[in-house]
Amino acid sequence: MRKYIAEAVGTFVLVFGGVGSAVLAGQHIGFVGVSFAFGLSLLAMVYTIGPISGCHINPAVTLGAFLAKKIEVKDAAIYVFAQVFGAIVASGLILFIANSAPGGYLASARGLGANGFGLRSPSGYSMAACFLAEVILTMFLVLTVLGSTDIKAPVGFAGLAIGLVLVLIHLVGIPITNTSVNPARSIGPAIFVGGWALEQLWLFIVAPLVGAAVAAGIYGAMRLPDAVISTPAGERALASEQAERAKAGH
Repeated sequence: MRKYIAEAVGTFVLVFGGVGSAVLAGQHIGFVGVSFAFGLSLLAMVYTIGPISGCHINPAVTLGAFLAKKIEVKDAAIYVFAQVFGAIVASGLILFIANSAPGGYLASARGLGANGFGLRSPSGYSMAACFLAEVILTMFLVLTVLGSTDIKAPVGFAGLAIGLVLVLIHLVGIPITNTSVNPARSIGPAIFVGGWALEQLWLFIVAPLVGAAVAAGIYGAMRLPDAVISTPAGERALASEQAERAKAGH
């Protein structure tokens, strides 16, 4: 249960820190500041919940881990549920805070940081371009996560690598789609925006999952196979070890 709670809390922090910075402070910090807000939020969560749940806080990362055989199907399903729940709660609280400002905040008009393509893309990119961008950027993220866990890097180094990659991903992706690379992050705001955000939500679920699958495939092709010890070799090693112990005992 602890790891499921950790995933919900971690996704809450990521969405509240990242989307919250865009909605509540975007005009002051710009998209560079928003990019760092996402990266720093993730970095903080790697330190905080990484030892508990692995700090997926993203259904695409969970899918990549599942395809790489790093997580069981039951845990993967509950992780995704917890991640979406955390994102929805964070988005609702962001909207509540934004509505408290003078003049309020109309989510359907101002977007609540929702992702979009075509006319809803920050720079008007086409659906095809947005789909491809989300696939590639998600692949970068998931491949980094899988690789950092495979080499068993210290939490600090792994968190720094993943956080920096997320910053770079947002620097590239914000002008294109507002950057999703995370279906939970997209679902949260879209529920409160409704209308166009829900109509376009499919892309920000499908494309990141495709990117995760591509990353898992690349990861599987690149990783070194686990050492396999044959039965005869194992028996020889065991006999040698027993002989050494016998000598040490005399």
